[in-house]
Amino acid sequence: MRLKCVGLIVLISIFSFVQPLSGFAEQKENKEQSEIPSHVLNIAKDNTYPNSTEDQEVLEAEKLTDELINNSDVRISNPELIEMLNETTIRPSPFAVGYRGEIFLGRWPLSYESKERNTNWEYQEINVNELNNQGGQKNEEMSYEQKEEKHIKGGLTTKATHSDQMMKLILLEAQNNTKLPLSFQSVIGRGTKQNNKYAVPVNKVGKLHAYAPALNEKGEVAFGDVYIQLKGSKMSIDVKNVTRQGIGAWIPIQDHVSFSFELQ
Repeated sequence: MRLKCVGLIVLISIFSFVQPLSGFAEQKENKEQSEIPSHVLNIAKDNTYPNSTEDQEVLEAEKLTDELINNSDVRISNPELIEMLNETTIRPSPFAVGYRGEIFLGRWPLSYESKERNTNWEYQEINVNELNNQGGQKNEEMSYEQKEEKHIKGGLTTKATHSDQMMKLILLEAQNNTKLPLSFQSVIGRGTKQNNKYAVPVNKVGKLHAYAPALNEKGEVAFGDVYIQLKGSKMSIDVKNVTRQGIGAWIPIQDHVSFSFELQ
C-alpha cells in the first residue's frame, strides 16, 4: 500500500511538470518570431518618411461594455463592435419587472485566433545599390542608400467580407503575440541611409539588396449574430449562429530593412 502511494505522488508530480509545457512552447515560439536577425536593421531614426502608427491604437471597453463582453459565451475582441457597445445608451429601468426585449446588432466578425505565424525577412525587395570596382586600384566600400520611396502594403491572403474589421482583429492579435512594430502599411523614404560598410575588392562588382520584412498570420475568425437581450432590469449579449472561417494575412514590419550583399 505504501508503494502505491509513492507511485501516485510521482505521477502527480510528473503531470504537474508536463502540463505547463504547451504554454512554454508558445512563449518560445513568440520569442523566436520577435527575434530580429543580425542582417535586419532598424531604420526608424534614419527613415526620411515618418511612418504613422494610428492603426495600432487599442480601443478600451467602457465598464458596461466590459461587463457585457466578459459575460458572453463567445470571445469578442472586434474594436468596431466594442466601439458600438461603448456608444450604446440602452439603460433598462430598475422597475421594469417582467419586461423582455431583444435588439439585433447584426452579424459581426467577433474575434481572431492565431494558428500559425511566420516571418519572411525578404518579403519585398525595395532597393539595390551597386558599386563597380572592376579595373580599380584598391578595395572600395559601399553602404545602403534608398533610391526611391517605397510603399509596402500587406493585407488578407483571401477575399472576405468585413475585410477591414478582420484585418484589425488579426493585427491586434499579432501585436499581442510579438514585439515587432506591425502595420498593414509601411513606407521607406527616398534618401534613407545606413552607415554599415560593405567591402568591394578590386575587379569585383558589389550589389547590396534591401528587403522589407513582413509577418504572415494564419488562423480563424469567429462570426456570429449579435443580440442585446433585455430581461427586466438586466442586459446581456447573446451571440447566435457562430461560424468560423480560415483566414491569413501579410503584415509588414515597419522601419526595418533586411540586407543581402553579393560580389560578382
